[in-house]
Amino acid sequence: MLKFGQVDDRPPQSARVSNGEEEDGRRTRRSRASDDEKEGDRRRRRARASDDEMDDRRSKRDSGRHHRDSRRHGRRIPSSDSGSSPDVRHSRHRRDESSRRRAEDQTSPERKEPTPPLPPPLPEMIPGRTGGAYIPPFRMSQMLRDVEDKASPEYQRLTWDALKKSINGLVNKVNGTNIKNLVPELLAENLVRGRGLFCQSCIKSQMASPGFTDVFAALVAVVNTKFPEIGRLLLVCVMLQLKRAFKRNDKPQLLAATKFIAHLVNHVVVHEVVALELLAVLLENPTDDSVEVAVGFVKECGAILQDLTSQGLHAMFERFRGILHEGEIDKRVQFLIEGLFAIRKAKFQGFPAIRPELDLVEQEDQCTHVMSFETELDPETNLNVFRVNLNFVEDKKAYVNLKKSILGDELDEDEEGSDDASDDEDEEESDDEDDELMEIRDKTETNLINLRRTIYLTIMSSVDFEEAGHKLLKIKLEPGQEELSEHLGIRLLNERLNDPNMQDSFESVFPRDHPKNTRFSINFFTSIGLGGITETLREYLKNMPRLIMQQQKPASSESESGGENSDSGSRSELESSSDENDKKQSKRRKRS
Repeated sequence: MLKFGQVDDRPPQSARVSNGEEEDGRRTRRSRASDDEKEGDRRRRRARASDDEMDDRRSKRDSGRHHRDSRRHGRRIPSSDSGSSPDVRHSRHRRDESSRRRAEDQTSPERKEPTPPLPPPLPEMIPGRTGGAYIPPFRMSQMLRDVEDKASPEYQRLTWDALKKSINGLVNKVNGTNIKNLVPELLAENLVRGRGLFCQSCIKSQMASPGFTDVFAALVAVVNTKFPEIGRLLLVCVMLQLKRAFKRNDKPQLLAATKFIAHLVNHVVVHEVVALELLAVLLENPTDDSVEVAVGFVKECGAILQDLTSQGLHAMFERFRGILHEGEIDKRVQFLIEGLFAIRKAKFQGFPAIRPELDLVEQEDQCTHVMSFETELDPETNLNVFRVNLNFVEDKKAYVNLKKSILGDELDEDEEGSDDASDDEDEEESDDEDDELMEIRDKTETNLINLRRTIYLTIMSSVDFEEAGHKLLKIKLEPGQEELSEHLGIRLLNERLNDPNMQDSFESVFPRDHPKNTRFSINFFTSIGLGGITETLREYLKNMPRLIMQQQKPASSESESGGENSDSGSRSELESSSDENDKKQSKRRKRS
């Protein structure tokens, strides 16, 4: 065994030398083989590239030949596969392979997929979600009639979907003018079962249309008088929405929630203490957004707070004054506070608590709810989804009786009208005949007086007779108001119009000052069928040239007489002047 620094003089073993030589030989052979393989690969690539170039040249030459032939013969000749490029051949090969595989999959019995089952009929799909499938109303009613078991989950699901659509449709249609008509229709629905749907629909609609908040609050106020638990549930949902918006700094949602609470305070659905607590929360740590929301809240319900709790409102305004004096908020918000003080000074004019058309409930009949923001609130979200009710039939009958007690005669009239609709056709026909026999005639001549007033005002408001004529032609006459000629007759009417005492009054109607005006009057009365009263005008128009000539003759005679007088006067003047000249000459002669 050798130690560190010793030299081994022993000759090397032949086996080890031979093994090393063999290993070196293998390496050299392996390297040579790899070099040969690389060279072969290069040669094959060069040969393939040359083949591709030749194929491209052949394809170009063949395509040019085909194009020349097609131009020559006037038709296209499809190119053969031999002239196609390698990429084209490769893509064709892949398409052929995929089609072959598809054919094998279709023909092989093992890979044949089973046919999908037919969809179940619609009533079996109802217990779950409908999958967005639209069910027409007539189809829905037919399905409700076809279900025999009225307590089955399928029937309950159908009625639930119908109730949801009905409540959403009524809430979305309500406005200030039709709220009185929609309230009975809403109360006719099963609001006890769909109270969660009603609250959810009101909140969503109010969020989408904040301008109709007072309308939704009035609707809730009416429902709250009949079902106070529904009003409380809606207040809980709105307060939870307000809390979430306040924590998330969601200003639009916070504005909508505070506005809804303000109008519920106006309708005395919510106690004024809730409004003061909300203002205290908003103004405890004032920011620009919280102060702006508080200002909008006071604008909406300040009028009712001034009447119910003036001291509490005064305390809130003192808090606003302190925030304004601190000056830590933005200038824009400071201007909002100053505008709020001006509104308070004007006694909230322009911001009424309730509009007259929305004042549907007396304050004594209203049920007011008190709730704090610090208490734990349960939104009862399970009321918003469908659940099978084991006492469905009994609950439905109980609500029918409750509905009759609420609506009373209106419901009875509706039911009688719907039941007897087919039997009333004959009665309607007989009523029509009775109406024809019992035709009411107005003998006060109110319509005739209105017609005379219209004609008088039309004539007096016209600039000239042409405008008056055109306006009178546009007046629509009812049966019995055609003209005075039907009542008096043309002869008697003509005598009345030619009365000498009335000529001054008819001077503008039958003008005789100019032939143009006279012709217009004749044409107007002729167009309305009263050409008979224009006979005197026609004669006057016919004799007008002769009358004009007669008027011109005395004028010419007067002018001639005036000329003769002037000639005689001039002659006398000349004679007198000549006599005076003769006298002067005779006196001069005597002096000489």
